[in-house]
Amino acid sequence: MGSTGHLVVAGGPEPDLVQAVRSRLEGLESLWSRFRADSELCRLNTSPGRWVELSPPTVAVVRQAVRAWEATDGLFDPTVLPALEAAGYTGSFEDLPRAQPAAPRPDRVPGCAGIDVRDDRVRLPPGVRLDLGGIGKGYAADLVAQELLAAGATGACVNLGGDVRAAGTAPGNATWVVGVADEARPGTDLAWLSLGEGAVATSTRLRRRWRQRGQERHHLIDPRTAAPAANEVATVTVVAGEAHWAEVLAKAALIAGVDAGRALLETHQVAGLLVTKDGSAHPAGPWERFVAWTPNCGGISPASAG
Repeated sequence: MGSTGHLVVAGGPEPDLVQAVRSRLEGLESLWSRFRADSELCRLNTSPGRWVELSPPTVAVVRQAVRAWEATDGLFDPTVLPALEAAGYTGSFEDLPRAQPAAPRPDRVPGCAGIDVRDDRVRLPPGVRLDLGGIGKGYAADLVAQELLAAGATGACVNLGGDVRAAGTAPGNATWVVGVADEARPGTDLAWLSLGEGAVATSTRLRRRWRQRGQERHHLIDPRTAAPAANEVATVTVVAGEAHWAEVLAKAALIAGVDAGRALLETHQVAGLLVTKDGSAHPAGPWERFVAWTPNCGGISPASAG
């Protein structure tokens, strides 16, 4: 999924479970990649106006993407794919030239209003193509964590490119401790969060960057402009019950901006931290409830957290 994965399994036949997770993630990648011509997503995107029969995980993640679009008033929008390609994100990021040619930008992002989802089928209206990148990673983390518990693990923590889902009991009956990277200073952390069970996701415009027509571009498209988001927010981290929902709200809050983003997170009763380009941190909701350590306070330190 274009990112590094990290898995912690507590209890159960660990070697067998770890290999099963690897195979499961490879299978989900093959379903949802927009860079594989034989993926279910590509088959759906190239069949406008027609019902396409899909596997249960793909139908489920499309349904959740549509619901997320509705819940965020369109700030999260999986139909931004043409705008994302126009901005230069046309291939797998590790193979993407860092200088991209100019391309015409769409006048608008179509939105999800015309998408039909029924049982094992999805139909996209003409002109609509989906990108499931962010929500797909979060949904995959949610699926894998629950499947590990069902397979006999007593606890699992799944991290897919910064979308983290913790479920069950952490090793040693402790809480799960999740580090939030400082995206402006690679190799350092903004905070360490303590979770009984739940999810953390970070959305940032400081990674996956390239240049187009001499201008910096990134992968977070503002559906209102069909262009990369251009406000003051650099990074948003959200704590929620599920990783795909934390991912959705982090992206929507980043696109909304500081004040509207904080209001969005508080409306949905989740905790979050918005960090602006100048390094200022703006907590939302019960953020401090989850903070076990920050560089400026006591509590659990990285050296002692284990």
